[in-house]
Parts: sequence; C-alpha cells; structure tokens
Amino acid sequence: MNQNDYKKLAENPIFFERNRVFRVYQGGKLFHDFFGDEAVDGNYPEEWIASDVKALNQNSSDPREGVSRIRGTDVYFDDLMKAERASLLGDRESFGILVKALDSAIRLPIQAHPDKAFSQKHFSSDYGKAESWLILATRENARIYFGYKNEVTEEEFLSAIERSETDKGAMEELLNEVPVHKGDVFFVPAKVVHAIGYGCLILEIQEPTDFTVQPEAWCGDYHLSDYEKYLGLSQETALKCFDYTIYGDKAEQLGRKTPRILSQTDSVTSEALISTEDTPCFSVNRHRVQNGSLCLKQAPSVYIVTEGEGCIKNENYRQNLKKGDYFFLPYAAKGLFRIETSGQLELIECLPPQKEV
Repeated sequence: MNQNDYKKLAENPIFFERNRVFRVYQGGKLFHDFFGDEAVDGNYPEEWIASDVKALNQNSSDPREGVSRIRGTDVYFDDLMKAERASLLGDRESFGILVKALDSAIRLPIQAHPDKAFSQKHFSSDYGKAESWLILATRENARIYFGYKNEVTEEEFLSAIERSETDKGAMEELLNEVPVHKGDVFFVPAKVVHAIGYGCLILEIQEPTDFTVQPEAWCGDYHLSDYEKYLGLSQETALKCFDYTIYGDKAEQLGRKTPRILSQTDSVTSEALISTEDTPCFSVNRHRVQNGSLCLKQAPSVYIVTEGEGCIKNENYRQNLKKGDYFFLPYAAKGLFRIETSGQLELIECLPPQKEV
C-alpha cells in the first residue's frame, strides 16, 4: 500500500481481521455466542482486539503474533500507527492500552503483574500491567481468585510454590475465591496476586504489555517452564511483583467496582466502569443505546459491541454492527461518527490514559 492508502485507512473507523492468540491454557468455547466461532475449547482462548502489542510466546513462529491486521488488507496495526501516528493518536506517542477478550475453560496460573517502576528497571518498558475485567458471560460455577485469603509471608508463598510441583492446589488454597456473574467489573492493580478461574468470558483492558509472573508449576496439565514463570528473571527478582499486604475482605473491596452513571437520556445511558479515580492507566465506559443514536466523541479509542446490533455511520460512511464486532476510532475521526440502532445496542468504550507515561 502507498502513503495515500494509509492516509485513507486512518480517516475512518478501523476494523480488523480476527486475532486469536496462543496461550498455554485451554478455553475459547464461549466465543461461540460472542464472535460466532466454533463452540470448542483449545489453546487459542484469547482474541487481541485492535492490538499493536506482540505476544510473549516463547516458541512462537509468528513474529507478529498478537498484533492486529486491518480487515481486508495486509497492513498491521503497529505499522499503520507509525505511518499515520498523528491521524490515529493526535499528539500521543503511543496508544497506551491493550484490549482482549478471553475465555477460560480452566483456572489460569496464580500470578501477578509488574508495576511501571519494575517494568522500567527489568524490561526497559514504560508500562506495567494494571488491568480490568468485565465479565461478559460465564459457565456454571464460574469464579476468579483475587488477593490472599489471609495474611501470607514471603516464606509461606515460596513454600506453596515449591509444593505446587506435586500439589496443584497448593497455591490456590492461599487465595480468595470469588464467584462471578455476567456484568461484574473488577480492577486488578499491578502486584495484586490473582487468577482468572474456570468458566469466565472476560473483556480485559490493560496496559499494553504481556508481562506476567506466574510461579505456579502447572497450568492444568501443562508444566510451565522457568521462562513462562519468570520472564527470564531470577525467581527472587520476579517475586518482587507480588504484594503480600492485600488479603482478606479488603482484597475484594479493592478489586470489585460498581458502574457509575455518567449521563442518561431516553435513548442512551452511559456508565463509567473504570475511571481515572480507579487508575491513571486507562478508562472504560459502557453505552447502552435504545432506538436512538450516540455520537462517538472520544478518540483514540477502542469500541466493542457486547449486545445487540446497529451501525456506525456519517454522511459518507456506513458499517453494520453486531455483537462481537470491534473497531478502533482514530483521533482524526473524533466526533465525526455516530452509532445508530432501531433496537438495542451495548457498546464498551476503552480509552487510553489521559496523560502519557
């Protein structure tokens, strides 16, 4: 494609080819009702949405795994970002978030993520991995794990890590088990011990890295390598990602969030799911449109249709939308497009930090 083609792509909402990413855990069956995929579990349980981030898969043969490709082209999103940065991002240097949909058929390994200071020191990255979860659907008895159940010392945690080689429940026993339901919202700060449990279809908005420290020996029947556990760091260094002070009732109180209404009319209700009061890393809003229209005033942004159908349009453009569709709205398109529906449509809006890191 030439420069004019790139420029044209950057003027309108950007849609992408599907982008399922390999993980060592099993899942993906619940993508059937959301994306229309085959209702089977496998090792591609994550869809990376409007992503310019590469997945850290140790044995991947795909040098662009995790990076989204623009629908109907051979253009990758990170390349378009470089070519048309101002049109896509305004005066930002980077987009600053990563959005995923994931479905867990098993409990994921007990884990934590680095904060910005740790990432800068050990990974030469300006981003840690604070994240948020919106539960889109569940299987029966779905759950997550969040914070320690009781006060835990580093020595007790190390002992549980060692025991996890032969006892797959050794680390799980230390954590709060939290049943979850469709619509639940959680914020997961960096350094909080956690794990997505069995049966959760989640929309995850996070800082744009794939940094996960997961010292547990097993992920289901898969034995994690040292690299998969510690990302090339020593165990002693990597375990500094875990905050041992977050336990008991205060852990769930820290994580669980209640949607807050931002505005409401006869046809549109807008709510903040994650706001700048929760984190400076990103914001997440939900818009429910009924027999009406919504002007998309914030960009750059990622939008995901989580219920219903409608279209996105302006005077010269129209694209139909249904559940599971997603797109990136460039900075240059801010305020120029609107969502319309003659029925009901639910739209999640994912926004980067107000101030860059």
